Amino acid sequence: MTAMRIGIVGMGWVGASVASATLQRGLARELWLDDVRGPLALAEALDLAHGAAFRPTCDVGVRSVEAMAEACDAIVIAAGHGALPGTSRLDALASTAVLARDLGARLRGTRAVVVVVTNPVDVVTMLVAEASGLPPERVLGTGTVLDSARLRHQVATRLGLAEHSIDAHVLGEHGDSQVPVFSTASVCGVPLRCVPGWRRDEEPAVAESVRRAAYTIVAGKGATSHAIGLVTADLLQCIVRDERRVLTVSRLVPAEPGFADIFGAEPVTLSLPTVVGRGGGTAVLVPQLDADERAALRRSADVLRAAARPHLTAGAADAPRSDARPSA
Repeated sequence: MTAMRIGIVGMGWVGASVASATLQRGLARELWLDDVRGPLALAEALDLAHGAAFRPTCDVGVRSVEAMAEACDAIVIAAGHGALPGTSRLDALASTAVLARDLGARLRGTRAVVVVVTNPVDVVTMLVAEASGLPPERVLGTGTVLDSARLRHQVATRLGLAEHSIDAHVLGEHGDSQVPVFSTASVCGVPLRCVPGWRRDEEPAVAESVRRAAYTIVAGKGATSHAIGLVTADLLQCIVRDERRVLTVSRLVPAEPGFADIFGAEPVTLSLPTVVGRGGGTAVLVPQLDADERAALRRSADVLRAAARPHLTAGAADAPRSDARPSA
């Protein structure tokens, strides 16, 4: 597949990391940047453009959200209010919901696949999808792709193996109600719980470490940025190159048999194994879980529904946009 025109809305720490990772992978022929702070977007565009001799060719410039909606193949939303140390991702929703609905309305009619990074990413993805009127498969959140990478890192570290050898995933909310799935985790096809050196009694501690990872980073440096930048570029690569990889991205749960048994009939957006390609998240797979994991995933869905419910169909209000380092 040829490189595409990609837009990034919000040039805080996360947006800048996404832009850098996207350029390094050679995913775009044109990269368009936008931020409510115009001088910041221009400065980032110039800084990135000056590295052209050291990366694949790409034109970097500043464009409006409306221009992106008209001409981009993929648009990343990284604008939002970052979580403060000691607060959860959902605590940022009150100020972020208006922004999400505003951006969604401005993206109505776009042919692009919209990738949401802004936290709380599951609820923001749902609000952007509703306000934009786009098909569910074309509004994706980065979801628990980063949490899954953190889980694989924890497992690999404890076993003394490379992360690439670990197949383990986190489902549900990109947040406190997330569900690390140990029952189907494996090492090169061998069930994790059968691997010498793995201790099942340590799984709660591993899960808590993954759950608290972002809090540790935010407390130390104010935001996460490097890993989520790589995650987003990887997701964009799946779209650009139509790779049809299965990733735990966040999107609206299909109203199909199998899903309702776990999540109920009321719509919810959360992370499940999803086939990602040129058309977005085109197919969602029903995960195989043990009874405890299944109950935990239902609780996660309930948490996200409760958080989203007051903000759905509320309409977008006129409010200034901001980009203050969304925490991953």
